[in-house]
Amino acid sequence: MSARPIIVIAGIGNGSGTGGATARVFSKAGYRVALIARGADRLQKAANDINKAGGEAVAFPVESYTYKSLTDVFGTIRTHKWSGTSSTPEIRAAVWNAGAGVWKGFLDVTEEDLQLVVDTNINGAFAFAHQVLQAFKQNEVDELGKRGTLIFTGATASIRGNVTTSAFAAGKFALRALSQSLNKEFGRQNIHVAHAIIDGGILTDLSLSRRTDEAAAKAFKEDANIRLDPESIAKSYLYLANQDRSAWTWELDLRPAHEKW
Repeated sequence: MSARPIIVIAGIGNGSGTGGATARVFSKAGYRVALIARGADRLQKAANDINKAGGEAVAFPVESYTYKSLTDVFGTIRTHKWSGTSSTPEIRAAVWNAGAGVWKGFLDVTEEDLQLVVDTNINGAFAFAHQVLQAFKQNEVDELGKRGTLIFTGATASIRGNVTTSAFAAGKFALRALSQSLNKEFGRQNIHVAHAIIDGGILTDLSLSRRTDEAAAKAFKEDANIRLDPESIAKSYLYLANQDRSAWTWELDLRPAHEKW
C-alpha cells in the first residue's frame, strides 16, 4: 500500500458535519484527502483548514451530484499531482456522505424534489461507487486483507419511513440496498463496503442554528447524551477502514445514549 493513500469524500457541507469531520480524522491518520461537494467556496475552506493543520487536502467542486458530474470529477482526481510523489497515490478509502433533505408531506413532494433525491442517492451514488470500485480493483491486497473501504452514510430513514419522509426514505432505502449489493458482490474481491445508519441528530452549525430556543440549543450543544458528535462518527468510519478481512462490518448503526429507538 502507498505510504499516504487517498480518501475520497463526497458531501462536505460547510465542514462542520460528518463529511468535514471524516476528512480531518482520516487526515490525522495519514490519508491524503480529496473532497467533493457543491459550493466551491465552502469546499475550499474545508480543504484549507486541513492543510493549515498539517494535512494534505484538495477541493474538487461539482455543480450537482449527477452521474456525469461525479464521473467527470474523478477524472480530475486521477490526474491531480499530489505533493511529494511522482506517482498517483492509491485511493484506499471513500465515503459517500451526500444528502438530499426533502422532508414534506407526500402530496407536497415535487418532481424537482424527486430528481434531487434520485441524483443524490441513486445516480450520484452509483457513479461514485463505480469510480471508487474501479480504483480499488487496481490496488494490491494490503496487510488487512483488503483493497479498499467504501462507506455510505445512511440515516434512520434507511430502514423506516415516517409521515414526512416519503421522498427522503425512498432515497435512503435505495442507498442501503446499493451498499448491501456491493458488499456481497465485491467482498470476494477483498473490497469492503459498509453502510452506517446515523440514528439521531448530529451536532453541526446548521442543526444548532435551527434550535431557536436558547435552552434547547445549549442542551443540544453541550449534552452528548442527546446528539451525535461528527468526530465520533468519523472515528467509527476509520474503525471500519481499519477492520481486517476476518471480521468486516457491513452495517453499523450509531446513535446517542439517550436516543429513543
